[in-house]
Amino acid sequence: MGNYFWFSLHINTKTGIALLYDEVSENAYDIRLKLTKEVLTIQKQDVVCVSGSDHSANHRTVTLRRQPVGGLGLSIKGGAEHKVPVVISKIFKDQAADQTGMLFIGDAIIQVNGINVESATHEEVVHLLRNAGDEVTITVQYLREAPSFLKLPLGSPGPSSDHSSGASSPLFDSGLHLNGNSTNTAPSSPSSPIANEPKYEKRWLDTLSVPLSMARISRYKAGTDKLRSNAFEVLALDGVSTGILQFYTAQESADWLRAISTNISDLTLQNMKMANKCCSPSDQVIHMGWVNEKLEGTDSSQLYTFKFLALKGSSFYIFSTPPVSTLDWVRAEKIYNLCEVLFKIHKLWLADDCCLQANLYLGIHQDFDLEDQRPYCFSVMVGHGKSHYFNVELGSELAVWEKSFQRAIFVEVQRTGSKTYMCSWQGDTLCFTVDFALGFTCFDSKTKNVLWRFKFSQLKGSSDDGKTRVKLLFQNLDTKQIDTKELEFQDLTAVLHCIHSFIAAKVASVDPVFIDSQSIARKYMYSN
Repeated sequence: MGNYFWFSLHINTKTGIALLYDEVSENAYDIRLKLTKEVLTIQKQDVVCVSGSDHSANHRTVTLRRQPVGGLGLSIKGGAEHKVPVVISKIFKDQAADQTGMLFIGDAIIQVNGINVESATHEEVVHLLRNAGDEVTITVQYLREAPSFLKLPLGSPGPSSDHSSGASSPLFDSGLHLNGNSTNTAPSSPSSPIANEPKYEKRWLDTLSVPLSMARISRYKAGTDKLRSNAFEVLALDGVSTGILQFYTAQESADWLRAISTNISDLTLQNMKMANKCCSPSDQVIHMGWVNEKLEGTDSSQLYTFKFLALKGSSFYIFSTPPVSTLDWVRAEKIYNLCEVLFKIHKLWLADDCCLQANLYLGIHQDFDLEDQRPYCFSVMVGHGKSHYFNVELGSELAVWEKSFQRAIFVEVQRTGSKTYMCSWQGDTLCFTVDFALGFTCFDSKTKNVLWRFKFSQLKGSSDDGKTRVKLLFQNLDTKQIDTKELEFQDLTAVLHCIHSFIAAKVASVDPVFIDSQSIARKYMYSN
């Protein structure tokens, strides 16, 4: 059950055993996972012919000679009453079944002495095998997706079943019931493979390969806020899914989740570098990746849908599917100017955070419903008081989004230099400019005469009516008196976000170490 690790730079290559859970049948099947730089491969065990003539790859017919001690040398589980085939659950070393070299644990019994038993109950197959005489010919097919309960240890209890027969249970190994009564008092010669008969081996075979470029991971049950226990699903860009991968321990699940996420992130980085070769220096992709977006107007079940976000040049993009060509960028569902968005991590705000201080200066109130069951959530507040609410799978992803939004906004503020908005007050049409070097300037839109100007450091607070009007409180450097300026904007939220972005970028330019030290997501990760 052990996992093996190889590391090449930041790429995880890894193999290990897991379970594939079928939500319809509620059965879990043994699989082997193989992770490389670009692909996650699912392997299932199968019996393959390794030498000799193989007339039927799927079916093997084997003749067993019952031995006085040990009988047929095998145990079975399952039966039609549980809607599963009868399967060989144990093969006893050096006894009849083992000596053939052609039978394996996980083989479903198809026929006994020519009688089809695919629809037979457990007890019926036990009866046939016990009373089949000294030579028993069985036809088997390896069951690659044997339900996990068929792999219970010998004699261990399974789900409740009918014990009324008193002889055996379909969920217990029935090895003790298959000896029968041998008519031959002398030991029969052991079963052995004939020289020209085909030879078989049980091997792990590739059954599904999921490309990791632009792939996404989900740990939640579809349409719910319920985390799957030690399980997750990987979905490729083309929609191909691994199915639900279950792990035996939380540690194994976390290790695989981290390894797969790392490889997806590294491939995303490669895609970004390729995209940036075709873009001007002012239009570079800073970060992109999958998130879950909470659907608007959902009830307490808090439904989410996958979205692909990108921070590129001056814009924040929201896609339903990733942009794979330069033409795809115009097909975004939403595009927002980075200077006019406000990034917020939920549940993780600390009192000393500089962004929170900037919000307090601006009177930006963030009264969100924080009753969300999912960790690692953030929202992006946009114009006209609207916001998008997102969730990511890992704390490390949250830290990257926090850092990337911060960097993208700061780069855009410095590149833009200034933003001017039309506003009005008492019937006059005015222009309000936020300038990275000069601070705030208000001038008459017709005459261009400057009405007033203040530095960023002079802004001491603000209040607004939640609609269009805002009061900005500036301190006069000479008199130390507060000077209140009232303005009315068509999209007040966008203006307040822009002011916030410019102030935060100004702080970052003066003291970048301080900004780095305020990472909320990273503090949260380290404390956990």
